Amino acid sequence: MPFNEQNTIEHLVLHELTGVSLEDLKNQNYHAPESALQAGSGKWQYVPTVQLKREVTDVIVESLLKDALVRLNPEIAADPSKADEVLYKLRAILLSVQHSGLVRANEEFSAWIKGEKTMPFGENNQHTDVKLIDFEHPENNSLIITNQYTLRTSVEKRPDMVMLVNGIPLVVGEFKTPVRPAISWLDGAIDIHDDYEKTIAPLFVPNVFSFSTEGKTFRYGSVRMPLELWGPWRETGSGTNGLSEIKQALSGMLKPEVILDMLQNYTLFATDKSKQRIKIIARYQQYEGANLIVRRVKEGHIKKGLIWHFQGSGKSLLMVFAAQKLRRDQELKSPTVLIVVDRVDLDTQITGTFNATDIPNVVSANDQSELQGLLGNDTRKIIITTIFKFAEADGVLNDRENIIALVDEAHRTQEGDLGRKMRAALPNAFLFGLTGTPINRADRNTFWAFGAEEDEGGYMTRYTFQDSIRDKATLPLHFEPRLLDVHVAKELIDAEFDLMTKELSEKDKTSLIQKAAKMSAFLKTPARVEMIVKDIVKHFNDKVDPYAFKAMIVTPDRYACDQYKQELDKIMPSEASAVVISTGGKGEEDTKLKEKYKITKEEQERLLDNFRDPQHPLKFLIVTAKLLTGFDAPILQCMYLDKSMKDHNLLQAICRTNRVYKDKMHGLIVDYYGVFDDVAKALEFDDASVRYVITNINELKGKLKLAIDQCLTHFYGIDRTIVGYEGLLLAQECLNTNEKRDAFAADYDLVADIWEAVSPDPILDTFQKEYSWLSQVYESVKPASGDTGRLLWHALGVQTMKLIHEYIQVDKVNDNLEKIVLDAEVIEDLMQKTDKKKIKLIEVEIGKRLAGHRSDPRFIELGAKLEELRDKAERGLINSIEFLKELIQIAKETVEIEKEVDSEEHRDNVKSALTELFLEMKTDQTPAIVERIVNDIDEIVKIVRFPGWQNTAAGEREIKQSLRKTLFKYALHKENALFDKAYEYIRQYY
Repeated sequence: MPFNEQNTIEHLVLHELTGVSLEDLKNQNYHAPESALQAGSGKWQYVPTVQLKREVTDVIVESLLKDALVRLNPEIAADPSKADEVLYKLRAILLSVQHSGLVRANEEFSAWIKGEKTMPFGENNQHTDVKLIDFEHPENNSLIITNQYTLRTSVEKRPDMVMLVNGIPLVVGEFKTPVRPAISWLDGAIDIHDDYEKTIAPLFVPNVFSFSTEGKTFRYGSVRMPLELWGPWRETGSGTNGLSEIKQALSGMLKPEVILDMLQNYTLFATDKSKQRIKIIARYQQYEGANLIVRRVKEGHIKKGLIWHFQGSGKSLLMVFAAQKLRRDQELKSPTVLIVVDRVDLDTQITGTFNATDIPNVVSANDQSELQGLLGNDTRKIIITTIFKFAEADGVLNDRENIIALVDEAHRTQEGDLGRKMRAALPNAFLFGLTGTPINRADRNTFWAFGAEEDEGGYMTRYTFQDSIRDKATLPLHFEPRLLDVHVAKELIDAEFDLMTKELSEKDKTSLIQKAAKMSAFLKTPARVEMIVKDIVKHFNDKVDPYAFKAMIVTPDRYACDQYKQELDKIMPSEASAVVISTGGKGEEDTKLKEKYKITKEEQERLLDNFRDPQHPLKFLIVTAKLLTGFDAPILQCMYLDKSMKDHNLLQAICRTNRVYKDKMHGLIVDYYGVFDDVAKALEFDDASVRYVITNINELKGKLKLAIDQCLTHFYGIDRTIVGYEGLLLAQECLNTNEKRDAFAADYDLVADIWEAVSPDPILDTFQKEYSWLSQVYESVKPASGDTGRLLWHALGVQTMKLIHEYIQVDKVNDNLEKIVLDAEVIEDLMQKTDKKKIKLIEVEIGKRLAGHRSDPRFIELGAKLEELRDKAERGLINSIEFLKELIQIAKETVEIEKEVDSEEHRDNVKSALTELFLEMKTDQTPAIVERIVNDIDEIVKIVRFPGWQNTAAGEREIKQSLRKTLFKYALHKENALFDKAYEYIRQYY
């Protein structure tokens, strides 16, 4: 029996989770005992899908849910018919997905599953809570795993595995073969995200999360979560991969109690920056960190703890999850949770996070008296405040024990000994410090306030930058030294400034101030700023803008921000950049800056939303201190740094660029100041590994030759001077199995990553010929289906595509594909001679045609057929004549669909051109319903036109009359210029 996902990984997972033997799982006649359908075991039970009492159109196994409703609700037990009333409500939500969308339907259904809904089932129709699931005692629930769960909507689909609690499908799993290297978890995730969630959406209305695995890697995500955000599940600190990673996920995340905990406490619904509703699910480090906090509070012995989770890995959400679970826990008797930050901009960010997720009972303490009032009046809510509001706290503010303070960026609480102040104000509270950077032992106040002796190394839990890179929670960071002649002699200056912490004479102080002034003046020399800004624009246009990313410029001070803005405006449109600074101070220069750049909180938020918007022309933010902590904009890829920074401040700043974003491979710091001339000094932490957080991008250049040489080993003995299809066919002969193609793709992937990262750079000229050739081969052997093996077989980068288009010329297939599939003589000739070269050319041409339509499901299906045909030929299951027959059939179908698509695309081009015309000509009097006007024109012209109408008076008259009638309908018939242009477009396109 050949290996596939069902008889390898699927059976292994079912065996591990349920204990059913592999022999029973392979037995198609296996029948689960009736006890497997009942509650009581507290463990997963395997039940074949045919044994479940449901129709193929049913999402929920209603008989199991009815039993649970009766079992868990006394009011329904007294009158079981009331269970039907609940089922009516749930069915309505399942049906609503078509118009309300999957996330909103999932949010509504989640409220029911979590027991947040009531029905008038009590005495005198009083509303009582309705329980669908028993969260406190998992053994009171029916826990069933089934496989090949067929569901029919307008189409029929069969997900590999579904996990049902009381008949409700809470988890969907998809498995892929572990045999082929290119096939990965991503292929299964694509099936779920791009196919099932759209075609059988009702199945995902009750969904907590879905997962995918090929037996080596495990990834999970919530409904409509972008695939790049799907994450692994591990135990913090473990570095396991392969089968041990899978077993860790099975024994951890897929336990009934963990799934129910995730459902109840670790999923959130939020409104994103584009006002779309999204579902958020905790990553494993957030789940573990929040649960450690809750456990420590409930145990009550240790009153503090320090959590180090690397910048960008989700500390804000960890606090949200912890606060939510603490507030819900009835044993804690309605605790007060303090969220403490150290800056106003962090306060804004944290408050925004809590508000976006609709967590109830959240208040902000805007000043010290308000904080004292909230604590003095024993407020039982989530209170967000800044650390500085404790600075003037006089004595005890509240001595209650169920107060839990979560302090963000805890390493900075040493400032003014604020940790001790907070402990004095809240003597019996639990204090938990969270930091994105490791704490140095010299920061004694931080360890005193938060570090517990019982915790190894002083930390409750650590999630390092290596962990976050491995999990793809954050991206790697590179720095690029630029304009070395403007770098600063920091050794001298730093030595001088270090003296400021020691006792100096007045004379020495004056001398130091003078040197500092000279230093500041040097950094802001107009010629230096002009040179740097010109270089920034060139670098941005070459390396950042082509990928649709954005950038931040960090300057020495607020006045330099203004300088940089003025210089930038000379080269780029003014709307391409914005200055974000604090506008305090009372001097003359401060007043000017205030007049120029002061904005309200609301205006700043709108500006930052514009920056996050890929369509908005705002490309640069110019800052000096603001936004260097707490600011989150995944589209930010590059930071231009011209300011002295080190340690915590530097690490926090550069990590603004490390957020995951589509097609983003790394964050980039362009260093004009020379901060990274000595990385070890710039990032001086007790934990020496931190210095490896960022690497010189020039190091990648040294790896390029080795990577290209490795890639070329796949083509030993091939003459690469042979161009066109002849050369490609020779290369493809070296990659004549899936294993060889996938091995080449893995090696090419490394080369392409390096090329895109360092491009454009003169060093690439040396390897341009080899890389161009490898890229063309890669494109030619890519799976035709478009989705197969997307981790290895993906779209080429911007710089690579540019290179191919500029330098590579591939000859066309001599025999036109349409001619081949329509000419019986050509087909007969091919059948008789079985010309391998010509057959291969047809196969390559079909693959190329299909690749040009990767978003069209019709072409994706044909691509899958082509892949299946290739696979059959490779394994010797089909002879050359049969191969050719099936290949010709795929070619025919390709040509037929192309004709349809060409017609559709042609009309889309016409409508697009007309739309642009109307928007261009639009005045205040033009109706806003441009799309309707264009559609009307398209429909009428389509009816009255005929071939060659442009060459006849009657044809022109008919079209003009139709156009006039349409414009008259919208009172635009007097717009002669509009009429003339619209007619010319119609003449050209129709």
